Amino acid sequence: MESQENGRAAPRRARGRPRDWDDKTAQNTIKSLDRAMEVFEYLSEAQGKALGAISAEMGQSPATVYRILVTLEGRGLVEFDPVEQIWHIGPRAFVIGARFLRRSSLVERAQPILRQLMEATGETANLGVEKEGAVLFLSQVETHASIRAFFPPGTLSPLHASGIGKALLAEMDAPRLRRMTGGRLEAFTEHTITDPTALMADLAAIRARGYSVDEQERNLGMRCIAAPVFDLSQVAVAGISVSGPTSRVSPENIESLSAHVREAAGALSHAIGGEVTPPQS
Repeated sequence: MESQENGRAAPRRARGRPRDWDDKTAQNTIKSLDRAMEVFEYLSEAQGKALGAISAEMGQSPATVYRILVTLEGRGLVEFDPVEQIWHIGPRAFVIGARFLRRSSLVERAQPILRQLMEATGETANLGVEKEGAVLFLSQVETHASIRAFFPPGTLSPLHASGIGKALLAEMDAPRLRRMTGGRLEAFTEHTITDPTALMADLAAIRARGYSVDEQERNLGMRCIAAPVFDLSQVAVAGISVSGPTSRVSPENIESLSAHVREAAGALSHAIGGEVTPPQS
C-alpha cells in the first residue's frame, strides 16, 4: 500500500532502494571506499606503478595508499610484483568486468540512446552491425515525421553504400578492409561510390572526422549520418546513425546532426565498456 504524507499518497519507493536513494551528498557516500576506488581506477589506467609513484601522483599518503592496495590485493583486484616492487591490476578485475559484459546487451543498451538521438535530431535513429559483408540493422527508433527512413530490424544493406557501413569500413584494418571491398562495388544510385580509389579516400575522410555521410548512395532523396561504436578492445562493433529525407538532413545541417550522432555513439561505446577514438582533425 502507498503511504500517506500530508493527506496525499507518497510515491512508492522502488524495492532495494533506501529512502534517501536520490541523496548523493557526502553524508551518503563512504569516503574510504571512494578513495579506494580512486586508487583502483588510477592503477587501471597507469599499470605497473610503485607505491611511491602512486602516492605522489595521486597526492595521497603512502600509508593510506598501501592499506588500500593491500585490501584490494586480498580480493584479487590488484597484485604486487615483489621483484619489480610494482603494483598491477589483478585477475579478479577481469572476472568482474567479464560479468558486466555478459549482462550487457548492445540492443538493450542502445534503445534509450537511440530514442534520445531521435528526439534531439527529429530524424530516425538506427543501430547496425557488420554481418557477412553487409550492415545488419538491429534496432530503430522512428521519427514522428510523416516522411521518414525505415530500416526494420533484420534489414541488410551493403557496406559501401550506407552510412553505418562506411563508418565501420573506415575503422577496419587493411586486410579486413580489402576482403570487404575486394569485389565489385554495386551501384544503387548515381551517387553510389563504385570506384575503389574514391571509396578509400572517402573512408580516410570518415576516419579523420569521426563520422560518415551516405549522400543518397543507397536511396535517392535520403541522406544518412553515422558514427562507429567501440567495445573495450577499441574495435568498432556497431554503428549508430540518423537518416531522413535530404530536405531535412541537408548539407547545412550535417555538422550539427553529426555532433548528436557522435555523442550517441560515444554514449553507447561507454555503456558497453568502450571508448570513442577522438577524430584526427
